[in-house]
Amino acid sequence: MKLNNKIGVIVDSFGVGVTEGLKKAKEVGAEGVQIYAVSGEMDPAALTPAKRKELRSYIDGLGLEISALCGDLAGHGFQDEAANPEKIEKSKRILDLAVELGTSVVTTHIGIVPDDKNSRIYNAMQQACEELGVYAKSMNAYFAIETGPEPAAHLKSFLDTLSTNGVSVNFDPANMVMVTGDDPVEGVKLLKDYLVHTHVKDGRRLRPVDPKDVYGYLGYSAMDHEKIAEMASSGAAFEELPLGEGAVDFPAYFAALQEIGYKGYLTIEREVGNNPAEDIRKAVEFIRSYRG
Repeated sequence: MKLNNKIGVIVDSFGVGVTEGLKKAKEVGAEGVQIYAVSGEMDPAALTPAKRKELRSYIDGLGLEISALCGDLAGHGFQDEAANPEKIEKSKRILDLAVELGTSVVTTHIGIVPDDKNSRIYNAMQQACEELGVYAKSMNAYFAIETGPEPAAHLKSFLDTLSTNGVSVNFDPANMVMVTGDDPVEGVKLLKDYLVHTHVKDGRRLRPVDPKDVYGYLGYSAMDHEKIAEMASSGAAFEELPLGEGAVDFPAYFAALQEIGYKGYLTIEREVGNNPAEDIRKAVEFIRSYRG
């Protein structure tokens, strides 16, 4: 097996800000970057046209591409019908920014998709994703849901209810292994028509865990990436580990991506650890070892 996919890095994983994070991404050998674009210096509302032009020029100057932006608005995703109008508008502005910066992908969590298709929460999520999918499709872009909160088959059944593939999938194999216990290889095959971006992350499930405890649920708790990272490092139910040290079968996972003809980025995410820069550097080498 010989991988041809480009290697990306989530800039925020370095924990040093966007400018320094971009430099570190280049230093570790990445070809592309994913950047959070929700708040602070990357909030679309804070990025003037001049700043957007400057940022794109800076990234181009480093010889990097943007694999995706992260538009995760946390909270309950799109489960709360009352909060959705504001979140939908913010998500559209992040999609606008993505296209302006040269990428067609914005990744996010939408909240756990309920089993009951007739529930108010399911309906609220469906309506929000339909509107965002149509908007993304009009720009030849994708609003990509990250895997993990529900099994791949259930996520696919939700996506199949939408009128376009403007809402698609950011595939994270470690989330599936750590939380739902789902098989990433089968997940890739099931979601092949929707897969537009991937995260490369490893981990291990230590005991069964309710996804609601991890990702939150309306009326139960709210989703927060810092809380998820804390859970992944505490080792209570699951642990995120450096690539090759967890339960993700990467030879089979990479082979599955090749089998479905996936040509996009393999973007490294490292949410925990005392030395993320070193872990990311080793992760780049790990992926390169599959390039032959």
